[in-house]
Amino acid sequence: MNNTRFATAVHIMTLLAKSPQEWLTSEWVAGSINVNPVIVRKEMSVLREAGLIISRQGKEGGSHLAKNAEMITISEIYKAVKNTEVLGKKNQNPNPDCSVGREINSHLNTLFEETDHLVVNFLGDKSLQEFVDQFD
Repeated sequence: MNNTRFATAVHIMTLLAKSPQEWLTSEWVAGSINVNPVIVRKEMSVLREAGLIISRQGKEGGSHLAKNAEMITISEIYKAVKNTEVLGKKNQNPNPDCSVGREINSHLNTLFEETDHLVVNFLGDKSLQEFVDQFD
């Protein structure tokens, strides 16, 4: 699995939380993550849609948190950017003539849902501020 969306989103949110009074630009944030600003703008758009950040355009533009970092949970960030299952993807076309192939995806769906629920619950009690407090 090579999906860095969650890590990128947490990085963005951590930078914003460490500078609550500043409007950080996607270019500046991208410099910290060492990625193209287009990737940062894409993730910021998703975080904005989820109500986690606010942005403004123009010369004085940038983004900052929509609410205090103590009020944002890591699970909210996870849910905002989640686009794949924790355990990966299922095979799309298993053999319907096979006793396992015919039922595998329904059983995997249950397993995937249970795992995702565990991840969300684990992250749910952790605030962004608790995560940010680990940094100097």
